[in-house]
Amino acid sequence: MKRSLPDIKVTVDAIVFGYSKADAVSVLLIRRRYPPFKDSWAIPGGFVLENESLEAAVKRELMEETGIKVNYLEQLYTFGEPKRDPRQRIISIAYFALVKSSQYQQLKASTDAEEAQWFSITKLPSLAFDHKEILQTAVERVRAKIRYQPIGFELLDKKFPFADLEKLYSTLLDRPIDRRNFTKKVLSLGLLEDTGELAAGAGAGRPSKVYQFNKERYSHLQKEGIFFEV
Repeated sequence: MKRSLPDIKVTVDAIVFGYSKADAVSVLLIRRRYPPFKDSWAIPGGFVLENESLEAAVKRELMEETGIKVNYLEQLYTFGEPKRDPRQRIISIAYFALVKSSQYQQLKASTDAEEAQWFSITKLPSLAFDHKEILQTAVERVRAKIRYQPIGFELLDKKFPFADLEKLYSTLLDRPIDRRNFTKKVLSLGLLEDTGELAAGAGAGRPSKVYQFNKERYSHLQKEGIFFEV
């Protein structure tokens, strides 16, 4: 007996992490305009159109629901539990991005979103669907990623004191780090260049050196593969 093909829809979700020295790590969420989960907070996303690539769909949904454009989104994972959506069988391909949240403050919710807002990852509201699981998966991926890729390229200023890099790692890992060992490991990779400048407003005590990333060195290490335990 020939079986009929199931009616399965495909969606995309965009987990956008923001970082700032003032707010630490935050995530961009939208408040849903329509059922199911009307008025609940959720990760931006929606259905993939018939003649649309996954990458085009996730960028379109992010623009429609939050008003922002992110140049780079990395595919995270596919979520496909049969009852994850009460409407029908829906498979979602999730993407994530890392941005400076201070550069994305002009949020403009539209289409399925009533509102768009940044939330600290330590103070999240209840989330619709299985978005708590999706977000946790993204957090775990970022925590693994920062061990082999210095994501400060995307999140820190062009020039920064070493304390900013330390704070970034400590915040993303959600735990204190051994400052002495961290400094030694990072500097041993040759990824940072001393600009010869000192941090403004250092206050009492020894002024802090200001660094910048050596992108050429980083590109070389990417090809070789780098890893350091924090």
